[in-house]
Amino acid sequence: MAASVSGVLLRIKQDLNHSLPPWMIESACRQAGHRWRERVLGPVMTLHLFVLQVLHANTAIRHLPHLANVPLNAAAYCRARMRLPLAALEQLLRSSVIALRQELITAATAPDHLTRWRGRRTYLTDGSSSIVPDEPALRRCFGQPKGREVHCGFPVAKVLGLFDAMTGLLVEIKTFALFVQDHACVWLLHPLLEAGDVLVGDRGVCSYAQLALLSERGAAALFRVRERRQIISFRPHRPAWQRSKSGGRCSKTQKGRPRSRFIRRLAFHDQLVAWLKPTPGSGPKWMSRTQFASLPDELPVREVRYRVDCGRGCRSREVTVVTTLLDAVEFPREAIAQLYGIRWQVETHWRELKTILRMRRLKCRTEAGVRKELAVYALVYNLVHAVMIKAANRQRTTPDRISFTDALRWLLSARPHQALGDLLVNPWRPGRHEPRVIKDHSNGYARMKQPRPVLRANLPAKWG
Repeated sequence: MAASVSGVLLRIKQDLNHSLPPWMIESACRQAGHRWRERVLGPVMTLHLFVLQVLHANTAIRHLPHLANVPLNAAAYCRARMRLPLAALEQLLRSSVIALRQELITAATAPDHLTRWRGRRTYLTDGSSSIVPDEPALRRCFGQPKGREVHCGFPVAKVLGLFDAMTGLLVEIKTFALFVQDHACVWLLHPLLEAGDVLVGDRGVCSYAQLALLSERGAAALFRVRERRQIISFRPHRPAWQRSKSGGRCSKTQKGRPRSRFIRRLAFHDQLVAWLKPTPGSGPKWMSRTQFASLPDELPVREVRYRVDCGRGCRSREVTVVTTLLDAVEFPREAIAQLYGIRWQVETHWRELKTILRMRRLKCRTEAGVRKELAVYALVYNLVHAVMIKAANRQRTTPDRISFTDALRWLLSARPHQALGDLLVNPWRPGRHEPRVIKDHSNGYARMKQPRPVLRANLPAKWG
């Protein structure tokens, strides 16, 4: 059968062998408790075909025999995918990231700024969503947007990702119900962080509990402040909110005061304060009372506000962030602003996954299948980014400048053992903003507001 396998599948096997050799795939399956007999669709072959399918925009299973040049039964392939353990795919994702990062570090010409920010591993976290098939089990598991009747819309799964800020690699991907908030899920990513790492997130993950938990692990955080909830004042020695002795609500005289104690001013709109722990009744629902009680009563943090000079089209003119990077000499105000600016790259990463690789709409019809499909999407995304990293190292630029689409096209068209050539480098266009409109108008069909059998029964007689 090896002689009949198409060149594109051989190319994928060759690239996967650097980060996911066959012995690693089989070892991860054994550790997950999976046992199999020797067959054509074993764990290695099934994963390679799964990767091939997703690389081609999650093409139909009926297309796979033509792509792989392998006689393939659709039902047998579906059963083989169902046999793959989810725990093994999650472990393979982490192992592949470690292997790719180690390969980049050991490269003789790889500069340090390709792997670390000021000597620290830096991660970006953000949430997105994917549409899943309209199945009863998936509706119960993930839910669907409000205002939609049953069978008039699709369930939507919340997806939370952890990306390497410098290389763009997807380190971890988690799936939840649609209406689960980001700040209630981020704590599941904390075990992946080590002492000295930096986690960057937007307003959706900023809370006292997240900052305190990361500080206990020795990791740093940089979040944008939700100013509607957390009052920020850069007036030195301003009066602070005082916790009442009875533990009740604050009095009217304290209304509008920041819930932080001023420590020291570092620069203009740059200060050290101590955030006060919220009252026990206002703790996050995702933490138990015992866990919340174990958090310190106050936490030293650094508040920074800076202006964004991006011209017309930018929603935010001022950005206020909070961080546990307290050293103003090692991490000046400009460096903090630059690091939070990198956070916006996560939106590009989601676009690459959802638009280019077609992760916006999944095909698996079971909860376990949806989670496996997302894990394979992460593996494919890292496979393309590995090509981008190699091209950036060769062309002496950063991985975010290399075209994701061009790297994907090369991966699908290159012959086995073909050397990597120069890929397209996107031009640097700072301050470029475009209106959020589309030129191609969609069709004029109305949205479904009733189940299809009801609509079919109400069709005019001449259409029957």
